[in-house]
Amino acid sequence: MSSSEPYSKIVEDLERLRAANVKVFGSDNHGFHLQNCLSNDEVVAFEAEHNVRLPEDYRGFLMRVGRGGAGPYYGLFNLGEMDDGYGYQSWKEDGGFVGILAKPFPYSAPWNDLTGYPDDDLADEDDEAYERALNAFEVRYWAQIDGAIPICHLGCALRQWLVISGPEAGTVWADYRVDLKGLYPLNSAAGERVSFLRWYRDWLDQALTGIQ
Repeated sequence: MSSSEPYSKIVEDLERLRAANVKVFGSDNHGFHLQNCLSNDEVVAFEAEHNVRLPEDYRGFLMRVGRGGAGPYYGLFNLGEMDDGYGYQSWKEDGGFVGILAKPFPYSAPWNDLTGYPDDDLADEDDEAYERALNAFEVRYWAQIDGAIPICHLGCALRQWLVISGPEAGTVWADYRVDLKGLYPLNSAAGERVSFLRWYRDWLDQALTGIQ
């Protein structure tokens, strides 16, 4: 298989889904359409700005398929963007949500440290103390994530991230902190980490089952 074949097959399959007017979760948002590809110079400029090298399969996607658009859930974010209510916004590195991309992603196993989460009984006893404890917990629990970028959202502040730096680079992680379920890696049925291209291809293959 040539290096370009996985990407050309993605483009072909998205065309089939559009032609068949298939409906899956989030497809009303993106309609199986892609944003324009990035040039090699644009990708290199992003990497130089953030002192990183993007995972190879993601780099290939950006330059051969599209910078964003059709994808799992509500679609693939454009490089450098994330959800903002019903729209999108650019994220800022080290800005409180997305951390420093060149720093290694800090996790190698599912993380959900609920230390300091206040008991509901405290709210009945001392509402102000409960609010102080909850605010302190949220500052720690929602600390910015280094070494990764958000790549899609599922609605209700549920997101998925692509790890850029560190031992987990190239893998996709789920962010369910809004439900107090923390961060965890996506794994295949065989228990293997899921790469960007595997993540995208699995979604595409599932969507294709909707073609009669």
